[in-house]
Amino acid sequence: MTSEKERLQDSKWKNWGPYVSNRQWGNVREDYSSNGNAWNFTNHNNAESYAYRWGEEGIAGISDVKQLFCFAFSFWNKKDKIVKERFFGLSNPQGNHGEDIKEIFYYLDNTPTHSYMKMVYKYPINAFPYDDLVTENGRRSKKEPEYEIFDTGIFNNDEYFDIFIEYCKADHNDILARVTVCNRSQHAAPIVVAPTAWFRNNWKWGYNTYRGEMHTSHDGSISIGHDSISIKKLYSRNGNAQSVFCDNETNTSKLYGAPKTENTYFKDGINDFIIHQGDTVNPERRGTKASFLIDEFIESGQCKIFEFRLCPDETDEPFQSFDEIFNTRKTEAEEFYHEIQNDTTDEDERNVQRQAFAGLLWNKQFYHYNIGKWLKGDPNFEAPRNFNEYVRNTEWNHLHNKDIISMPDKWEYPWYATWDLAFHCVPLSMIDAEFAKGQLLLLTKEWYMHPNGQLPAYEWNMSDVNPPVHAWSCFRVFKIDEKNNGKPDLLFLEKVFQKLLLNFTWWVNRKDKNGKNIFGGGFLGLDNIGAFDRNMDLKDGQHLEQADGTSWMAMYALNMMRIAMELAQYYQVYEDMAIKFFEHYLYIAEAMENLGEGTKGLWNEEDGFFYDVLQLGNGDSVSLRLRSIVGLIPLFAVEIVDHRLLEKMPNFRSRMEWILKNKPELTKLVSHWDEEGHGRKHLMSILRKNRLTKVLTRMLDEKEFLSSYGIRAMSKVYEENPFVFSVHGRENMVYYTPAESDSRMFGGNSNWRGPIWFPINFLIVESLQRFHYYYGNSLKVEFPTGSGDKKNLDEVAQNISKRLCSIFLKDEHGQRAFNGGNPKFNYDEHFRDYITFFEYFHGDNGRGVGASHQTGWTATVAKLIKPRLTF
Repeated sequence: MTSEKERLQDSKWKNWGPYVSNRQWGNVREDYSSNGNAWNFTNHNNAESYAYRWGEEGIAGISDVKQLFCFAFSFWNKKDKIVKERFFGLSNPQGNHGEDIKEIFYYLDNTPTHSYMKMVYKYPINAFPYDDLVTENGRRSKKEPEYEIFDTGIFNNDEYFDIFIEYCKADHNDILARVTVCNRSQHAAPIVVAPTAWFRNNWKWGYNTYRGEMHTSHDGSISIGHDSISIKKLYSRNGNAQSVFCDNETNTSKLYGAPKTENTYFKDGINDFIIHQGDTVNPERRGTKASFLIDEFIESGQCKIFEFRLCPDETDEPFQSFDEIFNTRKTEAEEFYHEIQNDTTDEDERNVQRQAFAGLLWNKQFYHYNIGKWLKGDPNFEAPRNFNEYVRNTEWNHLHNKDIISMPDKWEYPWYATWDLAFHCVPLSMIDAEFAKGQLLLLTKEWYMHPNGQLPAYEWNMSDVNPPVHAWSCFRVFKIDEKNNGKPDLLFLEKVFQKLLLNFTWWVNRKDKNGKNIFGGGFLGLDNIGAFDRNMDLKDGQHLEQADGTSWMAMYALNMMRIAMELAQYYQVYEDMAIKFFEHYLYIAEAMENLGEGTKGLWNEEDGFFYDVLQLGNGDSVSLRLRSIVGLIPLFAVEIVDHRLLEKMPNFRSRMEWILKNKPELTKLVSHWDEEGHGRKHLMSILRKNRLTKVLTRMLDEKEFLSSYGIRAMSKVYEENPFVFSVHGRENMVYYTPAESDSRMFGGNSNWRGPIWFPINFLIVESLQRFHYYYGNSLKVEFPTGSGDKKNLDEVAQNISKRLCSIFLKDEHGQRAFNGGNPKFNYDEHFRDYITFFEYFHGDNGRGVGASHQTGWTATVAKLIKPRLTF
């Protein structure tokens, strides 16, 4: 067993980690405005002066699991108007495609216990182009590309520092930090390095007045005093370090014009001291925020190292074994990942996979949100909510989150999203199954899940409806964990199954409008996928019957059936639950065929595709013949059951036979679950072979969905011939849009009208593998459509998987598609092997689009590099 695996058995090794957000401003939790304008109440301009209520932010920040104490790095190039204390980006209203970070950094390494972590930040030597980025992006329309920091020319002639930030742990509460600053320019340049420690402000809200304090010590170190924090000392190895202190308090004079109080040193005190040499730091050298200031001049092409240590005790020689500990932890990280990657021999694949894991682990965050307190305010600070107008999340008064959670992207999406998290957990389970299982269980806890059974969506609207993929993820994580550890974690599976029963019931009661097993759900995480906003309240009794909502529920029923069957092998009581979900799946399949007498089903035989259906309220209906991934999602409702499993479940088998005999109208609607296929397996799928091949003909057509880099979210046929549909007297036109959104629907920062999205592609690959597991070589399809080349479905799945991986891997010319043809990123030795895992990708050329560090669900590429589906 590797040293890192041994550490994973001791939870204390996770007491400290990269739990500080990259952005705390502009989120819902910090919004105490009267009009719900979260983007304006806290913003980048006032962040340096505002003491947050619910969390903290910083560059490469770490904290304890309760985020009582934080540590991060700040830098100043002596040209910027502010210290680089946090990453810069645009708010949603400022960006022509919504919120967007305007920095370049890469997560390079991390272990599950955070015993070793590494990232690199590229900090400009010249004045950061804050105003240029705001002005130019504000000028551009939503039909124009984003103006990125590289476009400003700030990196011309390599005028930047590479700042490598590394952490390692000597013990649970003994943390070493190393910063290596390399000057890539052709001339010498100054830099101030400022490691910063601070206490999260828990004392001013009216609950507890206790506050820790830091002060300078006789040996030049910083002493840390807090009853609940085991770390007591911060040391600097650099002899010219100057310690300065202020308090993590809001500068009310600067922000709100309040009278200035003497002998107060606010949160922005250290920044103002560095920039303006003002009297803004405490001359007594004590406070709740402290920094070492190290002023250096770095020659062209040279690197300088800065080292620090957070210790639980005072020591005379804090750096005596520093290098040895670092080298040991780096070696142990290599050993851990060597075992994970032992059958991945390609170095580039290993590099991509390891950075995917690193991004997942760096994007852990302390997330704190008590909606009850947030709505009514605190004893010392009222919340000026206008309940006569819209106030977010009022129906989630029970929700109290205070945990370490895997974030989609700690800058662009510094809040959890339930369906994103389900995908995060699959690659996470490859390196830390206990954390992955804990995340999935966490969202089903009573302080997360609504009493009615709904899972919280995300903080902007906890009541939004996301695709129900939680059960799928739970079973995938369960099987990966079982394979890696040699035994099934039945307690985990039982716990999550019981809670998911509540969630499944919520779906049935709330999203099946007429009790016909046809499901709505609104946008379902797909933002602008429809011809109109699918969350819209329609008039005159109209409502939308959704092919994706209904297919997701068919998938959910099969997932729950499969979990129940797994548990029934050990506890017979679950056999009845397996039968219940099997029958529910059959009724959903029936409903998809025919919504009712005289109405149209979701399947269109002429097109060989599934579509949403708009019920008009007068008995008529309209099929919305817009070919998008909405019509591919029925592929996901597929499950394979081995005959040996059925033999262990006589009651289930008996019920299957009864349905076959007495309800032929149900059995004819779904694929041959009653017939044994290749290897005596049973297939349960909405798609019979005829419909399956028709859908695949569309999906594998390069003129429609099949791209060189995966499956597009919408057919390319709409590039020249848009889909047009009128609703409420307004004509809606949908074009194939392969990159950024040209619409402000749902904020305009995501686009499902053409790009390649990893979560959907990942499920497509897995579904094709399942179909092949049943059909074997008895089913081959033309791939690509029209090529004349026939392949079985496993070969198709492997090919799509390779296309997805090729987004990140070097091609024959040494280029990585996600870089969008940028020669600097592709060929420069200081860029070419660094990977950013974007939110989604250009449907034609694979360029990265959207959030640039959404390693969460895009990290499923780590599993695709090693694509073994465990049934």
